[in-house]
Amino acid sequence: MERLDVPNSKPLWLIWIASDQPALAEIWPKYLRRFAIEHWYRLVRQRLHWTVPQLSTPKQMETWSDLMPLITWQLWLASNVVEDSPLPWQKPMTKLTPGRIANSFAPLLARIGSPAPHPKPRGKSPGWPIGKQRKKRPPCPTVKKGLAKKKKVAKVTT
Repeated sequence: MERLDVPNSKPLWLIWIASDQPALAEIWPKYLRRFAIEHWYRLVRQRLHWTVPQLSTPKQMETWSDLMPLITWQLWLASNVVEDSPLPWQKPMTKLTPGRIANSFAPLLARIGSPAPHPKPRGKSPGWPIGKQRKKRPPCPTVKKGLAKKKKVAKVTT
């Protein structure tokens, strides 16, 4: 463990666990970069709802996780295009944060439009055909929790 006096900052204590140790001048800028990464994780967890969906398989979660950097890039690319639309209690900003860009993203999507076709109305469903018999679902066995009492066996006398 070594102490490094970073310019214009408080002393920084660093630990490096490896066989070869690089110079401290190479390590501390990478260590400070960690704060930007932690802010990104906070953004995707809270604002972009990274951990909200309860997906069934690891493959689905992996696909969902792959979308997070793409969404972040969309927000970054839209930063010059969107206008600030603050919530009533927020002050207007000139340099927008990723969260404020996400708030202003909906009007941008409305202006762009969607390549998907509009849903087609299908009318009222005809329902179940008249006279067709419905099959009852097979009953599921009743599950009783707790200890089962042993049945008494009658004694046979000869």
